[in-house]
Amino acid sequence: MAKDLPEKGAILQRDKETYAIAPHIPGGIIDPAGLKKIAEVAEKYNAAALKMTSAQRIVIVGLKPEDLDNVWADLDMNPGAAIGLCVRSVKICPGTTFCKRGLQDSVGVGLKLDEKYHGMNMPAKFKIGVSGCPNSCADPEFRDVGLIGKAKGWNVLVGGCGGRKLRIGKVLAENLSDEVALELIDKIVNHP
Repeated sequence: MAKDLPEKGAILQRDKETYAIAPHIPGGIIDPAGLKKIAEVAEKYNAAALKMTSAQRIVIVGLKPEDLDNVWADLDMNPGAAIGLCVRSVKICPGTTFCKRGLQDSVGVGLKLDEKYHGMNMPAKFKIGVSGCPNSCADPEFRDVGLIGKAKGWNVLVGGCGGRKLRIGKVLAENLSDEVALELIDKIVNHP
């Protein structure tokens, strides 16, 4: 019986014959050449579709198991942590980098978090959301750890869950600098 192939970053699809993979695209930010490469590889291996996910991934759907190694070689990208007990995603809004409403640098802080924690083994799947303003475009209230940019700094939330048992995270600290917010998140993620 076919099953997920975590070592290949491949998720078995509903047809029980093909797989989906998600290259790692930190914060969902990719240049046109990278996007074109993903599309070309998907086309080369007759993928059924490209799917944009809520975790800011591009999933290549409908790949044959015998093509997976070659797909990854052609992409020359790391797999996104789409399966397993780990830090799955750091969802990042445009923040002050791209958005006129941004109050804090969610892209800068989010990419630091992604670089440090993406794929890190955890006791359960773990998600982080970073929004540069109270509009909360990265859904930080529904992540295990969330940051919301305010005029005076970051509010850090913990314990949110967007899954079957919906839960809004609780504010742990308010008005933190980038450095202090990152230190607090490190304590949370590495808590025994």
